[in-house]
Amino acid sequence: MKTKLTLTIEKDIVEKAKRKASSQGISLSRLFEKVFDEKNPGLKKSPEQLAAARFLERLKNDKRIEPMDKTDKELIRAHRETKYI
Repeated sequence: MKTKLTLTIEKDIVEKAKRKASSQGISLSRLFEKVFDEKNPGLKKSPEQLAAARFLERLKNDKRIEPMDKTDKELIRAHRETKYI
């Protein structure tokens, strides 16, 4: 669940943070989330959150599966038509 947060920070720090977020192609809010999600492993997460994080990491690292030339239906039809000895 997302919630709104108000901070009082020096203007130059805000500008630096905005530039850093922009250079990474993310919002300032996401940059803030990343800092506390990734750099503070001591923060407790539920087993479900840990499992979801591991799953998302695996998805990011897995290679894409190239589409097949034939549809599943065509492959099944060809398999059924195959003559066995």
